[in-house]
Amino acid sequence: MSRRKRARLVLEDGAQFEGWSFGAPSGIEGEVVFTTGMAGYPQSLTDPSFFGQILVNTYPLVGNYGIPGDEVDASGLSRHFESSRIWASGLVVSEACALPSHYASVRSLAAWMESQGVPGIEGIDTRALTIRLRERGVMRGSIRIEGRPSPEPAASAHAVDSVSRHEPALYGAGGSPKVALVDCGAKNNIIRCLLARGAEVRVLPWNAALEGVEYDGVFLSNGPGDPKACTKTIATVRRLLAGGSAGDRPVFGICLGAQIMALAAGADTYKLPYGHRGQNQPCIDASTSRCYVTSQNHGYAVRAESLPAGWEVWFTNGNDGTVEGIRSTRGPFSAVQFHPEGCPGPRDTEFLFDDFMARARASAARLGSSNLGFGSTPGAALALAKAPASTGIQGGQR
Repeated sequence: MSRRKRARLVLEDGAQFEGWSFGAPSGIEGEVVFTTGMAGYPQSLTDPSFFGQILVNTYPLVGNYGIPGDEVDASGLSRHFESSRIWASGLVVSEACALPSHYASVRSLAAWMESQGVPGIEGIDTRALTIRLRERGVMRGSIRIEGRPSPEPAASAHAVDSVSRHEPALYGAGGSPKVALVDCGAKNNIIRCLLARGAEVRVLPWNAALEGVEYDGVFLSNGPGDPKACTKTIATVRRLLAGGSAGDRPVFGICLGAQIMALAAGADTYKLPYGHRGQNQPCIDASTSRCYVTSQNHGYAVRAESLPAGWEVWFTNGNDGTVEGIRSTRGPFSAVQFHPEGCPGPRDTEFLFDDFMARARASAARLGSSNLGFGSTPGAALALAKAPASTGIQGGQR
C-alpha cells in the first residue's frame, strides 16, 4: 500500500488547512465553496453548476455508500449521475470513507475521483473552513499535494460554454408538448422530469438561436458562473419576452436560467457572499406564504428592487430573504433559483414541471403543433439526431 501523501488547502487570504490527499494526486486551483447536503455527492460532483469550483462538504463523512455504475436508461441518460463526468475541480471533506457499503456501489469515491483526475483532501477541520467562508465569503484557493508542483492559476474560461453541449440532441421524439431546453449546464434530471411527463425535448447549446426550432415552450437550465457572461442567451430570451407569437409560449427557468430571465427582462443580478448550496434551503411562495424545502446550487441572485414593471418576486429565501423566484404578470414567463427536480435533495416543488407542461400544452393547442421560433418557416427547422448514450450518475434517491 502506497504511503499517504500530505496535502494542504491554501486560500487566497493566506489561510491554510492541513490534511491528506485522496483521489487524483495532483494539485488544482478553483473557487472554494461549501455545500450543506448530507448525501448525494455523486450527483453534486457531476452537476455542471460546480464547474471550476473546489467543493467543501460540511457533513463530516463522505463516500460511505460508494459510487454506483455507469448504467444508462432507455433515453441514453445515466441512471445515477447528472452528467457524463465530474465537473467540480476538487473535493474537501473531513473524512472520506475508504470502504463503502451499498448494494449499488461498484467503486469508492477516491477511486472514482482518481479515474477522472479530480483531487481531494480529507482530514481537515471543515467546520472551521466553513465558518471562514461564511464570514469572509467564498474565495479562490488551491489544493497542494506533498511532493507535487504547486498548481498553476487556472486560465479563465467561459463557464457555460465549457459545460454546455455544442451539438443539439433530441429526446422523446414524437412526444408532446415540444420543449426547447437551452443547455447552460443542464442536469440530467431536468430532462428526465420532462420526459416522464411525455414531452419531446430538444436540448440546444446555450448560445443557439431558436429560429427554425419547433417548440411549444422553452426551458432555461441551470449552469455555472456569472449570468451576465451569457449575453447570447440573454438576447434570445429577451426576444422571447418581447411578445408576439413567440411571446405566447411559456418560458421557465431554473437556477442560472432564473438569473438569465431576470437580466433579459431588464433586472440586475449580483454575487452572493457564499451562495446557497445544499438540500435544505427554505423557500416561501409569496402567493400562499407556504414554505418549501428545496435543493439549491447557485452563487448569484436577482436584485428584487431592480425588477421592472410587469414582474414580481415569486419566491423568497426563508433564511436571508433573497429572491428565489420571479414571474411576469403579463405573460407565461417564470423562473426559480432552486431545483424542483432535486437530485440530490427534496422534490417537493416538482409540481412546477407540471405547471410548465400544462402551459406548454395550452400553447400547442392554441398555436398549433408546429410552433416555430420567431416566425421561421418549416423548411428552416433544425435537424436533430437522437442523443448518443452518455455515461454519468443520478441522484439522491438511494
